[in-house]
Formats: sequence, C-alpha cells, structure tokens
Amino acid sequence: MSIVRNLAGIAKGMSITLREMVQPTTVENYPDGPGPMRGAVFQARFRGAHVLQRDENGLEKCVACFLCAAACPANCIYIEADDNTEEKRISSSERYAKVYNIDYNRCIFCGYCVEACPTDAITHGHGFEMASLNATNLVMRKENMLVPVASLTAAK
Repeated sequence: MSIVRNLAGIAKGMSITLREMVQPTTVENYPDGPGPMRGAVFQARFRGAHVLQRDENGLEKCVACFLCAAACPANCIYIEADDNTEEKRISSSERYAKVYNIDYNRCIFCGYCVEACPTDAITHGHGFEMASLNATNLVMRKENMLVPVASLTAAK
C-alpha cells in the first residue's frame, strides 16, 4: 500500500512540474519599463539603500548619537562626531556626524539602525542597484547618502 501511495505522490509532483513547464513565464519589465523606477515595483516594507535625511531648514538631522551604530548587529556603521559652531552649522544640535559610513559588504538590511535613530535621520530608501565587482565601492559615505538640499526646496 505504501508503494502505491509513494507512486501517487511522485505522479502528483510530476504533474505540477509538467503543468508549470508549459505555462508562459511572467516577468517584470524592469530594465525597460516606464517611469522613474523603470518597471520595478516595490512593496511598502521594502528596505533599500539608506538615506540620511535633512530637516525643513536644510540642516542634517543626524546628531551623532551613535545609537544606530550600537544597534547594528553586523557592526557596519562607522561614525565620527564633531561639534557645531555658530559660524559652521551643520545640524540643529550641538554635534553632527563628520563621517558617516555604512559598509554594504556587511549590512544585512535589518532596519535596526532606522528604528534606533531618535531623530529619524536615517531611513531606508528605494535604491536597489548597488551591485559592484569592487568591494570598496560598497562603502557608502555620508555624501552619497545625504538628501540633496535642492530636493528639499523642490518639495516645498
């Protein structure tokens, strides 16, 4: 009886395989699709490349509190803090992140850094084209992740 049951299971599995083989393949039109994302469709929970946000005055939101680096299980966030002066104001706080690097060779896109940030300075964007044959290209620096000031004035 078990041999008949095993043969029936194999036949059922093969019938599913054969049915899927003859059906046409459905693909997303990613590289040539319309719009700014060229056919890529993101879910609301998608975690892409990190983005460092600015406040409404164009100042950086990051206050160099190191909570994102402490929360990171992969230890891929490196921050150096510096003090703001009245002549050179980078953030609205007394400190700012002089150096803010994320090593995407190690990042697991868990989102703990986003959750730990008290000022909502770091968020996940929709960037997904980060493949590189050179590992040094995967260390994103503050200049690469920071939202440009021009995009803030366009949003107003």
